[in-house]
Amino acid sequence: MSIRQETEQIEKETLSPYATLSVNTRGRLKPEEPCSIRTEYQRDRDRIIHSKAFRRLKHKTQVFISPEGDHFRTRLTHTLEVSQIARTIARALRLNEDLTEAIALGHDLGHTPFGHAGEEALDSIYSEGFKHNQQSLRVVDELEQGKGLNLTWEVRDGILNHTGDKDPSTLEGCIVKIADRIAYINHDIDDALRAGIIVEEDLSEYIKILGKPHRDRINTMVTDIIENSRGKPYIKMSDKVQKVTDMLRSFLFENVYIGSRAKTEEKKAIRMLQELFLYYTKNPQEIPAMEKKQVGDPERLVIDYIAGMTDRYAIATYQKLFVPSGFALHQNTVD
Repeated sequence: MSIRQETEQIEKETLSPYATLSVNTRGRLKPEEPCSIRTEYQRDRDRIIHSKAFRRLKHKTQVFISPEGDHFRTRLTHTLEVSQIARTIARALRLNEDLTEAIALGHDLGHTPFGHAGEEALDSIYSEGFKHNQQSLRVVDELEQGKGLNLTWEVRDGILNHTGDKDPSTLEGCIVKIADRIAYINHDIDDALRAGIIVEEDLSEYIKILGKPHRDRINTMVTDIIENSRGKPYIKMSDKVQKVTDMLRSFLFENVYIGSRAKTEEKKAIRMLQELFLYYTKNPQEIPAMEKKQVGDPERLVIDYIAGMTDRYAIATYQKLFVPSGFALHQNTVD
């Protein structure tokens, strides 16, 4: 019996009857020989961590565009916080932690530069529309390494359905969906407080139930999910905590996500990506050769290229294309 098979046996003996066992995966788009050491979901997790798309998340906006402060969240730190919260819930519910972690680490791989402002920009200009969850699936299916990562069906399903009206098909995917919301609600509060956009007094209504410190609010939400989902075929909060969580999310939209100082640069970011789109659709030959994929729609090629940019790469590219440089004389002269 291989190490992988031993792990699969441990899953059968210790996980909840509602868990998604590695041995029961629906498989990959292209069949592969199994690893002797890692389960299928462990392999998916590792492939995601080692991808270029994952590394680029460290320079992509969460809420604050290209923040100069070292302590503001980026898309990468958001992803890691989602993973930590999701793994805690999965472990407590005896669900498949490896599957949960793989979905969490891959859920935002297709996110644009400049966060949801970037998503809005591409969605407004691309004829087929743009959603970051669909792009995340496209990254792992086709774009990464020029051929995709060939992930399992369950991880791909969790990535695609981590946002939107449709729930993932596994409880592990459902955990990531709710952990994503827990993570961004709480770390965006933390960042907004640090930036002086909101103050502690603004949160008094929610603190009564969820707790005051950042860690207490997360602990309240996570504990509530575990208590209400343990031994059940679903993942959910109690009505009381869900109501306050929804109110807190609405508060963030009203005071942080829309019209606050955190968003003053968004119009510039949107215009920048739209102009980059127009430029590259007229000049596709200037897209680096390594980024050119075999796609029938040339606009799709441009969307893939821009969506993969980091904040700073998009800014640098825009400056190179549209901001004039000072004249420099590159030869010796004699006065």
